[in-house]
Amino acid sequence: MRRFVPIIYGMNLFGYRFFGKSGLYCLSAAATILANIEVVLLIHAFGMEQTLGNVLFASTFLATDILSECEGKREANKAVFLGIFASLLFLVLSQSWLYYIPSENDLMSGPIRAVFSNTPRMLLTSLTVYAVSQLFDVWLYHKWWAFTERLFGDRRRFLWLRNNGSTLISQLLNPLLFTVLAFWGTYGMGILFSIFISSYGIYVFTSLLDTPVVYLARRICEKKEEKKGR
Repeated sequence: MRRFVPIIYGMNLFGYRFFGKSGLYCLSAAATILANIEVVLLIHAFGMEQTLGNVLFASTFLATDILSECEGKREANKAVFLGIFASLLFLVLSQSWLYYIPSENDLMSGPIRAVFSNTPRMLLTSLTVYAVSQLFDVWLYHKWWAFTERLFGDRRRFLWLRNNGSTLISQLLNPLLFTVLAFWGTYGMGILFSIFISSYGIYVFTSLLDTPVVYLARRICEKKEEKKGR
């Protein structure tokens, strides 16, 4: 899993560099859908049992932090709502596949049904948790920003604080709500606790790693503004 973090975070930077905020909107929507599929899989990583999809979910927080820093609160919230819309659309379409009568020559109906018959609870849970944690993250990011600007009189400083201060707190909400709503009654308390601890551990790890990416994204934004000013 560790080797995929630079790739996924690099895609956020690549998307913003070449497509601006539209690139981050697309990445947020795609990551939300894919993470909702991956989350049904339990894996062993970093010596712990956890759900697959944690890194992709973490990348959506990176996207909204970049948008908050470079484009503003409104654009960051727009990315959250686009992710919710994409997930709702995926939920409706994926469930419609289960109502088709498969051909006698079909080979994939069984595996598709096995995956997506278990998806609605996960997707509805993910939608709820995603909306709550992401909107809270955007709100808290700008609260930290206003606090440090008021205290030190400098709008540009303390990016690391608003980035980590918002993400680490909102990410605590994410695995707690998701573990309870998605897996309560499916796994025992021991596994639930393991999923929560391992998920939050991954989020702490990925949140600290995404700070340099936000700094690079801000530099990209500043270069674009410099070119416009010429």
